[in-house]
Amino acid sequence: MNSAPSDTTASTDFPPGFLWGAATSAHQVEGGNVNNDWWAFEQRPGSAASESSADGIDHYHRYSDDFQLLASLGHNAHRLSLEWSRIEPAPGQFSRAAVAHYRSVLNKLEATGLTAMVTLHHFTLPQWYASKGGWLAPNAIAAFEQYCSFVAAELGDLMPLVCTINEPQMIALHGYLEGYHPPGLTNAALWKRVGRVLVRAHQAAVRAIHCGSPRSRVGLAVQMPLLAPIRDDDACHALYRTLQHELVDLYLDHLTGADRGDWLGVQYYRKQWVDPASPTLFAQPPAGFPTTQMGWAVYPDGLHHVLRQAAATGLPLYITENGIATEDDVERCEYITTHLAALARALVEGIDVRGYFHWSAFDNFEWSEGYRPKFGLIGVDHHDFRRVPKPSAYAFANIVRTGRLTASENQSTGRRHE
Repeated sequence: MNSAPSDTTASTDFPPGFLWGAATSAHQVEGGNVNNDWWAFEQRPGSAASESSADGIDHYHRYSDDFQLLASLGHNAHRLSLEWSRIEPAPGQFSRAAVAHYRSVLNKLEATGLTAMVTLHHFTLPQWYASKGGWLAPNAIAAFEQYCSFVAAELGDLMPLVCTINEPQMIALHGYLEGYHPPGLTNAALWKRVGRVLVRAHQAAVRAIHCGSPRSRVGLAVQMPLLAPIRDDDACHALYRTLQHELVDLYLDHLTGADRGDWLGVQYYRKQWVDPASPTLFAQPPAGFPTTQMGWAVYPDGLHHVLRQAAATGLPLYITENGIATEDDVERCEYITTHLAALARALVEGIDVRGYFHWSAFDNFEWSEGYRPKFGLIGVDHHDFRRVPKPSAYAFANIVRTGRLTASENQSTGRRHE
Protein backbone atom coordinates (compact mmCIF):
# COMPACT_ATOMS: atom_id res chain seq x y z
CA MET A 1 0.00 0.00 0.00
CA ASN A 2 2.90 2.39 0.71
CA SER A 3 5.02 1.58 -2.33
CA ALA A 4 3.58 4.15 -4.76
CA PRO A 5 4.95 7.28 -3.06
CA SER A 6 8.37 5.67 -2.71
CA ASP A 7 8.40 4.67 -6.36
CA THR A 8 7.42 8.22 -7.36
CA THR A 9 10.19 9.69 -5.29
CA ALA A 10 12.72 7.19 -6.63
CA SER A 11 11.79 8.03 -10.22
CA THR A 12 12.91 11.65 -9.86
CA ASP A 13 16.13 13.35 -8.82
CA PHE A 14 14.34 16.16 -6.97
CA PRO A 15 11.51 16.06 -4.42
CA PRO A 16 7.89 17.14 -4.90
CA GLY A 17 7.33 20.77 -3.95
CA PHE A 18 10.88 21.77 -4.90
CA LEU A 19 11.12 25.42 -5.97
CA TRP A 20 12.58 26.00 -9.41
CA GLY A 21 13.32 29.40 -10.81
CA ALA A 22 15.81 32.01 -11.88
CA ALA A 23 16.95 35.23 -10.27
CA THR A 24 17.22 38.92 -11.08
CA SER A 25 18.00 42.06 -9.15
CA ALA A 26 16.29 45.42 -9.59
CA HIS A 27 19.27 47.50 -10.66
CA GLN A 28 20.45 44.89 -13.12
CA VAL A 29 17.17 44.66 -15.01
CA GLU A 30 14.78 47.53 -14.24
CA GLY A 31 16.61 50.46 -15.81
CA GLY A 32 16.52 54.08 -14.71
CA ASN A 33 17.57 53.59 -11.09
CA VAL A 34 19.19 57.02 -10.99
CA ASN A 35 18.87 57.63 -7.25
CA ASN A 36 21.22 54.96 -5.90
CA ASP A 37 24.95 54.71 -5.25
CA TRP A 38 25.54 52.36 -8.15
CA TRP A 39 24.17 54.85 -10.68
CA ALA A 40 26.48 57.51 -9.23
CA PHE A 41 29.41 55.06 -9.35
CA GLU A 42 28.70 54.27 -13.00
CA GLN A 43 28.86 57.97 -13.90
CA ARG A 44 31.95 58.75 -11.82
CA PRO A 45 35.08 59.41 -13.94
CA GLY A 46 37.77 56.86 -13.19
CA SER A 47 35.51 54.37 -11.39
CA ALA A 48 35.78 50.65 -12.10
CA ALA A 49 32.37 50.62 -13.84
CA SER A 50 32.83 49.85 -17.54
CA GLU A 51 29.49 51.35 -18.60
CA SER A 52 26.16 52.66 -17.31
CA SER A 53 23.22 50.44 -16.46
CA ALA A 54 21.06 52.95 -18.41
CA ASP A 55 17.72 51.31 -19.32
CA GLY A 56 18.64 47.89 -17.97
CA ILE A 57 16.49 45.46 -19.91
CA ASP A 58 13.40 47.61 -19.23
CA HIS A 59 12.02 45.02 -16.83
CA TYR A 60 10.40 47.85 -14.87
CA HIS A 61 7.81 48.11 -17.64
CA ARG A 62 7.96 44.56 -19.03
CA TYR A 63 7.75 42.50 -15.83
CA SER A 64 4.32 41.05 -16.64
CA ASP A 65 5.45 39.53 -19.95
CA ASP A 66 8.74 38.45 -18.36
CA PHE A 67 6.95 36.52 -15.62
CA GLN A 68 4.65 34.85 -18.13
CA LEU A 69 7.68 33.80 -20.17
CA LEU A 70 9.39 32.30 -17.11
CA ALA A 71 6.22 30.45 -16.15
CA SER A 72 5.94 29.09 -19.70
CA LEU A 73 9.45 27.66 -19.22
CA GLY A 74 8.23 25.65 -16.23
CA HIS A 75 9.44 27.88 -13.40
CA ASN A 76 7.33 27.80 -10.25
CA ALA A 77 9.30 30.47 -8.35
CA HIS A 78 11.25 33.64 -9.00
CA ARG A 79 13.84 35.57 -7.01
CA LEU A 80 13.88 39.34 -7.46
CA SER A 81 14.79 42.43 -5.47
CA LEU A 82 13.14 45.67 -4.47
CA GLU A 83 15.00 48.90 -5.19
CA TRP A 84 15.44 50.68 -1.85
CA SER A 85 16.11 54.05 -3.53
CA ARG A 86 12.70 53.94 -5.24
CA ILE A 87 10.84 53.00 -2.07
CA GLU A 88 12.65 55.49 0.19
CA PRO A 89 14.01 58.23 -2.10
CA ALA A 90 14.82 60.49 0.87
CA PRO A 91 15.40 59.67 4.55
CA GLY A 92 12.10 58.63 6.12
CA GLN A 93 10.12 59.61 3.01
CA PHE A 94 8.46 56.60 1.43
CA SER A 95 7.06 56.62 -2.08
CA ARG A 96 3.45 55.45 -2.42
CA ALA A 97 3.97 55.15 -6.17
CA ALA A 98 6.93 52.79 -5.69
CA VAL A 99 4.97 50.69 -3.22
CA ALA A 100 2.06 50.50 -5.68
CA HIS A 101 4.46 49.44 -8.44
CA TYR A 102 6.05 46.66 -6.41
CA ARG A 103 2.63 45.51 -5.18
CA SER A 104 1.65 45.17 -8.82
CA VAL A 105 4.86 43.25 -9.54
CA LEU A 106 4.32 40.83 -6.65
CA ASN A 107 0.64 40.41 -7.45
CA LYS A 108 1.61 39.48 -10.99
CA LEU A 109 4.10 36.93 -9.73
CA GLU A 110 1.43 35.33 -7.59
CA ALA A 111 -1.15 35.37 -10.40
CA THR A 112 1.37 33.75 -12.74
CA GLY A 113 1.97 30.92 -10.28
CA LEU A 114 5.50 31.95 -9.29
CA THR A 115 6.44 31.83 -5.61
CA ALA A 116 8.23 35.08 -4.75
CA MET A 117 11.60 35.24 -3.05
CA VAL A 118 12.10 38.96 -2.44
CA THR A 119 15.54 40.42 -1.71
CA LEU A 120 15.47 43.68 0.26
CA HIS A 121 19.07 44.75 -0.38
CA HIS A 122 20.87 43.58 -3.52
CA PHE A 123 24.04 45.73 -3.64
CA THR A 124 22.42 49.16 -4.20
CA LEU A 125 21.95 51.87 -1.57
CA PRO A 126 19.94 55.09 -1.86
CA GLN A 127 22.29 57.98 -2.58
CA TRP A 128 21.15 59.77 0.58
CA TYR A 129 22.15 56.70 2.63
CA ALA A 130 25.50 56.34 0.86
CA SER A 131 26.25 60.06 1.31
CA LYS A 132 25.86 59.71 5.08
CA GLY A 133 28.50 56.97 5.16
CA GLY A 134 26.53 53.94 3.97
CA TRP A 135 27.14 50.88 6.11
CA LEU A 136 29.71 52.80 8.14
CA ALA A 137 27.27 55.53 9.26
CA PRO A 138 26.38 55.63 12.97
CA ASN A 139 22.70 54.92 12.27
CA ALA A 140 23.26 52.55 9.33
CA ILE A 141 21.53 49.54 10.88
CA ALA A 142 18.62 51.55 12.29
CA ALA A 143 17.93 53.11 8.89
CA PHE A 144 18.01 49.71 7.16
CA GLU A 145 15.75 48.23 9.82
CA GLN A 146 13.25 51.07 9.31
CA TYR A 147 13.17 50.36 5.56
CA CYS A 148 12.67 46.63 6.21
CA SER A 149 9.85 47.34 8.66
CA PHE A 150 8.10 49.55 6.13
CA VAL A 151 8.37 46.93 3.37
CA ALA A 152 7.10 44.19 5.70
CA ALA A 153 4.07 46.25 6.65
CA GLU A 154 3.26 47.29 3.08
CA LEU A 155 4.13 44.18 1.06
CA GLY A 156 4.62 41.31 3.50
CA ASP A 157 1.41 39.58 2.45
CA LEU A 158 2.96 39.02 -0.99
CA MET A 159 6.43 37.96 0.22
CA PRO A 160 6.40 34.31 1.32
CA LEU A 161 10.21 34.20 1.17
CA VAL A 162 12.35 37.23 2.04
CA CYS A 163 16.10 37.56 1.60
CA THR A 164 17.49 40.33 3.79
CA ILE A 165 20.87 41.01 2.14
CA ASN A 166 22.46 39.60 -0.99
CA GLU A 167 26.09 38.52 -0.56
CA PRO A 168 27.07 40.70 2.40
CA GLN A 169 30.67 39.51 2.23
CA MET A 170 30.93 40.61 -1.40
CA ILE A 171 29.51 44.04 -0.53
CA ALA A 172 32.38 44.32 1.96
CA LEU A 173 35.09 42.73 -0.20
CA HIS A 174 34.34 44.44 -3.51
CA GLY A 175 33.44 47.83 -2.06
CA TYR A 176 35.91 48.28 0.78
CA LEU A 177 38.97 46.12 -0.01
CA GLU A 178 39.09 45.59 -3.79
CA GLY A 179 37.48 48.92 -4.69
CA TYR A 180 35.58 47.94 -7.81
CA HIS A 181 32.10 48.33 -6.28
CA PRO A 182 30.83 51.41 -4.43
CA PRO A 183 32.16 53.16 -2.47
CA GLY A 184 35.37 52.14 -4.23
CA LEU A 185 37.66 51.90 -1.18
CA THR A 186 40.72 49.73 -0.55
CA ASN A 187 40.99 49.60 3.23
CA ALA A 188 41.46 46.25 4.99
CA ALA A 189 40.23 47.55 8.35
CA LEU A 190 37.02 48.93 6.84
CA TRP A 191 36.51 45.69 4.89
CA LYS A 192 36.38 43.69 8.11
CA ARG A 193 34.33 46.32 9.93
CA VAL A 194 31.64 46.46 7.23
CA GLY A 195 31.34 42.67 7.23
CA ARG A 196 30.43 42.71 10.90
CA VAL A 197 27.99 45.58 10.43
CA LEU A 198 26.22 43.57 7.74
CA VAL A 199 25.87 40.58 10.07
CA ARG A 200 24.06 42.84 12.54
CA ALA A 201 22.02 44.41 9.74
CA HIS A 202 20.76 40.95 8.74
CA GLN A 203 19.78 40.21 12.31
CA ALA A 204 17.92 43.54 12.58
CA ALA A 205 16.13 42.84 9.29
CA VAL A 206 15.04 39.40 10.51
CA ARG A 207 13.48 41.00 13.58
CA ALA A 208 11.74 43.64 11.46
CA ILE A 209 10.28 41.14 9.00
CA HIS A 210 9.20 38.68 11.68
CA CYS A 211 7.45 41.51 13.50
CA GLY A 212 5.81 43.16 10.48
CA SER A 213 5.04 40.03 8.44
CA PRO A 214 5.07 36.95 10.69
CA ARG A 215 4.16 34.58 7.87
CA SER A 216 7.16 35.54 5.76
CA ARG A 217 10.14 33.20 6.02
CA VAL A 218 13.41 35.13 6.15
CA GLY A 219 16.95 34.25 5.11
CA LEU A 220 20.39 35.52 4.14
CA ALA A 221 22.02 34.86 0.75
CA VAL A 222 25.72 34.05 1.24
CA GLN A 223 28.25 33.76 -1.57
CA MET A 224 30.18 30.54 -0.91
CA PRO A 225 33.14 30.06 -3.26
CA LEU A 226 35.13 26.90 -2.66
CA LEU A 227 38.41 28.41 -1.46
CA ALA A 228 41.78 26.66 -1.58
CA PRO A 229 45.45 27.69 -1.13
CA ILE A 230 47.32 27.85 -4.44
CA ARG A 231 50.48 26.37 -2.84
CA ASP A 232 51.13 24.10 0.11
CA ASP A 233 53.05 26.58 2.26
CA ASP A 234 52.42 28.39 5.54
CA ALA A 235 51.69 31.79 3.97
CA CYS A 236 49.08 30.39 1.59
CA HIS A 237 47.39 28.39 4.32
CA ALA A 238 47.32 31.41 6.63
CA LEU A 239 45.69 33.58 3.96
CA TYR A 240 43.25 30.78 3.15
CA ARG A 241 42.16 30.66 6.80
CA THR A 242 41.72 34.45 6.92
CA LEU A 243 39.68 34.62 3.73
CA GLN A 244 37.62 31.55 4.60
CA HIS A 245 36.69 33.24 7.86
CA GLU A 246 35.99 36.70 6.44
CA LEU A 247 34.12 35.54 3.32
CA VAL A 248 32.16 32.56 4.63
CA ASP A 249 32.54 31.47 8.24
CA LEU A 250 31.85 34.89 9.74
CA TYR A 251 28.34 34.82 8.29
CA LEU A 252 27.54 31.16 8.92
CA ASP A 253 28.82 31.28 12.50
CA HIS A 254 26.42 34.13 13.33
CA LEU A 255 23.36 32.21 12.14
CA THR A 256 22.36 31.38 15.69
CA GLY A 257 19.63 32.51 18.04
CA ALA A 258 16.15 33.87 17.41
CA ASP A 259 17.24 36.49 14.87
CA ARG A 260 19.29 34.21 12.62
CA GLY A 261 16.44 33.70 10.17
CA ASP A 262 14.44 30.75 8.87
CA TRP A 263 16.64 29.56 5.98
CA LEU A 264 20.02 30.11 4.34
CA GLY A 265 20.65 30.99 0.72
CA VAL A 266 23.74 29.42 -0.88
CA GLN A 267 25.28 31.19 -3.89
CA TYR A 268 27.95 29.16 -5.64
CA TYR A 269 29.80 29.83 -8.89
CA ARG A 270 33.40 28.66 -8.69
CA LYS A 271 36.46 27.27 -7.02
CA GLN A 272 38.88 30.06 -6.11
CA TRP A 273 42.55 29.83 -5.10
CA VAL A 274 44.16 32.27 -2.67
CA ASP A 275 47.70 33.56 -3.06
CA PRO A 276 49.47 36.05 -0.73
CA ALA A 277 51.87 36.88 -3.59
CA SER A 278 49.01 38.17 -5.72
CA PRO A 279 48.04 41.87 -5.45
CA THR A 280 44.38 40.75 -5.51
CA LEU A 281 45.02 37.97 -2.93
CA PHE A 282 43.57 35.48 -5.45
CA ALA A 283 45.39 33.39 -8.05
CA GLN A 284 44.41 32.60 -11.60
CA PRO A 285 42.90 29.10 -11.91
CA PRO A 286 45.52 26.41 -12.50
CA ALA A 287 46.02 25.14 -16.03
CA GLY A 288 43.39 22.65 -17.14
CA PHE A 289 40.43 24.21 -15.38
CA PRO A 290 37.68 25.47 -17.70
CA THR A 291 36.90 29.12 -17.06
CA THR A 292 34.01 31.46 -17.78
CA GLN A 293 33.77 34.95 -19.31
CA MET A 294 34.46 36.22 -15.80
CA GLY A 295 37.65 34.14 -15.56
CA TRP A 296 36.04 31.91 -12.91
CA ALA A 297 37.00 28.24 -12.62
CA VAL A 298 34.14 25.81 -13.27
CA TYR A 299 34.09 23.14 -10.55
CA PRO A 300 30.68 21.45 -10.09
CA ASP A 301 31.73 19.30 -7.12
CA GLY A 302 32.27 22.51 -5.19
CA LEU A 303 28.51 22.99 -4.95
CA HIS A 304 28.17 19.66 -3.14
CA HIS A 305 30.99 20.66 -0.79
CA VAL A 306 29.55 24.07 0.15
CA LEU A 307 26.04 22.63 0.61
CA ARG A 308 27.47 20.25 3.19
CA GLN A 309 29.16 23.18 4.91
CA ALA A 310 25.97 25.27 4.85
CA ALA A 311 23.91 22.36 6.21
CA ALA A 312 25.94 22.51 9.43
CA THR A 313 23.95 25.64 10.36
CA GLY A 314 20.85 23.44 10.75
CA LEU A 315 18.82 25.76 8.53
CA PRO A 316 16.86 24.71 5.43
CA LEU A 317 18.79 25.71 2.32
CA TYR A 318 17.95 27.31 -1.00
CA ILE A 319 20.44 27.71 -3.82
CA THR A 320 19.70 31.36 -4.45
CA GLU A 321 22.26 31.79 -7.25
CA ASN A 322 24.25 29.45 -9.48
CA GLY A 323 25.19 30.06 -13.10
CA ILE A 324 27.82 30.73 -15.74
CA ALA A 325 28.84 33.69 -17.88
CA THR A 326 29.35 32.34 -21.39
CA GLU A 327 28.43 32.97 -25.02
CA ASP A 328 28.45 29.19 -25.59
CA ASP A 329 25.03 27.88 -24.65
CA VAL A 330 26.16 24.25 -24.89
CA GLU A 331 28.58 25.14 -22.10
CA ARG A 332 25.68 26.61 -20.09
CA CYS A 333 23.61 23.44 -20.54
CA GLU A 334 26.51 21.34 -19.26
CA TYR A 335 27.09 23.71 -16.34
CA ILE A 336 23.45 23.43 -15.29
CA THR A 337 23.39 19.64 -15.57
CA THR A 338 26.65 19.04 -13.70
CA HIS A 339 25.80 21.44 -10.90
CA LEU A 340 22.30 20.03 -10.50
CA ALA A 341 23.89 16.58 -10.31
CA ALA A 342 25.95 17.86 -7.37
CA LEU A 343 22.75 19.17 -5.81
CA ALA A 344 21.04 15.81 -6.37
CA ARG A 345 23.86 14.06 -4.50
CA ALA A 346 23.36 16.41 -1.57
CA LEU A 347 19.65 15.60 -1.51
CA VAL A 348 20.38 11.87 -1.46
CA GLU A 349 22.60 12.49 1.59
CA GLY A 350 19.64 14.09 3.35
CA ILE A 351 20.73 17.73 3.07
CA ASP A 352 17.61 19.88 3.27
CA VAL A 353 17.70 21.90 0.04
CA ARG A 354 14.28 23.26 -0.91
CA GLY A 355 14.86 25.16 -4.14
CA TYR A 356 17.22 26.24 -6.90
CA PHE A 357 17.36 29.68 -8.55
CA HIS A 358 19.57 29.94 -11.61
CA TRP A 359 21.56 33.11 -12.16
CA SER A 360 20.25 34.67 -14.15
CA ALA A 361 16.87 34.73 -15.79
CA PHE A 362 18.07 37.21 -18.44
CA ASP A 363 21.30 38.57 -19.81
CA ASN A 364 21.58 41.80 -17.83
CA PHE A 365 23.84 44.47 -16.34
CA GLU A 366 26.66 42.73 -14.47
CA TRP A 367 27.82 45.56 -12.24
CA SER A 368 31.33 46.82 -13.05
CA GLU A 369 31.61 44.35 -15.93
CA GLY A 370 28.63 45.96 -17.68
CA TYR A 371 26.61 44.07 -20.28
CA ARG A 372 29.46 41.94 -21.67
CA PRO A 373 29.07 38.80 -19.49
CA LYS A 374 26.13 36.61 -20.57
CA PHE A 375 24.63 34.80 -17.59
CA GLY A 376 21.05 34.56 -18.81
CA LEU A 377 18.82 31.68 -19.76
CA ILE A 378 17.11 34.30 -21.92
CA GLY A 379 18.93 36.71 -24.20
CA VAL A 380 17.82 40.31 -24.72
CA ASP A 381 18.03 42.33 -27.92
CA HIS A 382 19.03 45.79 -26.67
CA HIS A 383 17.64 47.53 -29.75
CA ASP A 384 14.03 46.62 -28.97
CA PHE A 385 14.33 44.65 -25.67
CA ARG A 386 13.02 41.52 -27.38
CA ARG A 387 13.47 38.42 -25.19
CA VAL A 388 15.11 35.39 -26.84
CA PRO A 389 15.09 32.14 -24.82
CA LYS A 390 18.26 30.11 -25.33
CA PRO A 391 18.43 26.31 -25.72
CA SER A 392 19.60 26.20 -22.08
CA ALA A 393 16.26 27.71 -21.04
CA TYR A 394 14.47 24.75 -22.61
CA ALA A 395 16.95 22.21 -21.24
CA PHE A 396 16.39 23.65 -17.76
CA ALA A 397 12.61 23.59 -18.38
CA ASN A 398 12.76 19.87 -19.12
CA ILE A 399 14.53 19.17 -15.83
CA VAL A 400 12.00 21.30 -13.97
CA ARG A 401 9.01 19.59 -15.57
CA THR A 402 10.25 16.02 -15.12
CA GLY A 403 12.35 16.28 -11.98
CA ARG A 404 15.03 14.28 -13.77
CA LEU A 405 18.51 15.31 -14.85
CA THR A 406 18.43 12.99 -17.86
CA ALA A 407 15.61 15.14 -19.30
CA SER A 408 18.18 17.67 -20.49
CA GLU A 409 20.77 15.29 -21.91
CA ASN A 410 19.64 15.44 -25.51
CA GLN A 411 19.67 19.21 -25.53
CA SER A 412 22.81 19.66 -23.46
CA THR A 413 24.92 17.21 -25.47
CA GLY A 414 23.22 16.88 -28.83
CA ARG A 415 24.30 20.26 -30.17
CA ARG A 416 27.95 19.43 -29.46
CA HIS A 417 27.97 17.30 -32.64
CA GLU A 418 26.23 19.80 -34.89
